[in-house]
Amino acid sequence: MLPDLRMADVLRLRKAHPCGSTDWVVVRLGADIGLKCTGCGRRILLSRREVVRRLKTTVRRGGEPDENV
Repeated sequence: MLPDLRMADVLRLRKAHPCGSTDWVVVRLGADIGLKCTGCGRRILLSRREVVRRLKTTVRRGGEPDENV
């Protein structure tokens, strides 16, 4: 089952990026999902299936305010 993704969702993937960050922001939706690393700003494109396989959890949904504010 493919998750319901929205722009600006913050996703936590299973393996850490070489910069040390595990969180990614969704910047593109379509056949491929565009992700931007929250640590170094690197952008990658992954297929929807690859995102589902690597996804650990959704940290924050896009468009929702932070709880700390």
